[in-house]
Amino acid sequence: MLMTDEAPLLILYTGGTIGMVETDNGLAPGDDMEARVRRALATLPPQRQALLRPFEWRQTDQLIDSSSARPEDWSHLAGEIAACHRDYAGILVLHGTDTMAWTASSLAFQLQGVDRPVIITGSMQPLEATDSDALYNIETAMRFAAMPTLQEVVLCMDGQLLRGSRARKWHTTDRQAFTSPNFALLGERKGDDVVLFESRGLESRQRGAPRFELPDYTGLEERVVRIALWPGINAHRVAQWLDDPQVAAALIEVWGGGNIPEDIELAAVLGRAVGQGKLVVAISQCPYGTIKIGHYAAGQLLNDAGVMSGDDMTPEAAWTKLLHLVAQPLEYADRLQRFRASLVGERG
Repeated sequence: MLMTDEAPLLILYTGGTIGMVETDNGLAPGDDMEARVRRALATLPPQRQALLRPFEWRQTDQLIDSSSARPEDWSHLAGEIAACHRDYAGILVLHGTDTMAWTASSLAFQLQGVDRPVIITGSMQPLEATDSDALYNIETAMRFAAMPTLQEVVLCMDGQLLRGSRARKWHTTDRQAFTSPNFALLGERKGDDVVLFESRGLESRQRGAPRFELPDYTGLEERVVRIALWPGINAHRVAQWLDDPQVAAALIEVWGGGNIPEDIELAAVLGRAVGQGKLVVAISQCPYGTIKIGHYAAGQLLNDAGVMSGDDMTPEAAWTKLLHLVAQPLEYADRLQRFRASLVGERG
């Protein structure tokens, strides 16, 4: 069914703090989340209820604590959304906050060209907790999910709408727990108004027609490694990761604007991995700004080794993009080209 003005939203519940309740043993998933959400929405003032589009409810077969999420969970979730998205004006995913940014990035790469909103939200406090942010986040996300000009995967928390492939969790307890270090907000809630900054959305050349890519991610987390450099790191330690024949790609988090130790042996390990056809990508450990490989002499070794620049990408986006490319039967040159391209607005 093609989307019409009368099409409902879909709320897809996957688990997380938002659905938990207090028990004698601490927080645990509560029962009948749909009824609880509908009761909470019914407490809103009538004029705000009237702004919300009707919704249908689904939940995953097994609720996931997001700190235990695995790549195969992302592929299952993307597959479920792809199978039913045309029946709904927008999709709202209720998710735990710990790995929400990872899920958002992964869904963005799997659901390329999606032609309606796919919004991920959750809460820092359970729905029924005193001063919970849950109802506010659900209401705000539902408002954005009804906007047909929003056509990408996004993350919505504390009144802020962030590109899914640009978001990071930035605070452990604050309601405004997420940030988008190198890209402006896509939308914002002010009072009872929600505003979508349409000029910041994906350009039509990036959206195009839906071209979903839904490979099976099962077990692939072993094939992509993430290595953050530390002072004194040596070539032997890095080689233990990169020489592993299971490893097909590596994300190297370097210093500043693209620097590594001036260590010829370390550069040789990186170059050997590249020569073996492994995707080796560098991003900065700094959350803001970009890198320019070779701008400083200390970073020229990365250039010499053939390491690719991840520019201003987040670790979540860079790692999930590598995983997504490794999961597909692509030639090495195609993987290089696709990583260097901005597929879903994930890099500058």
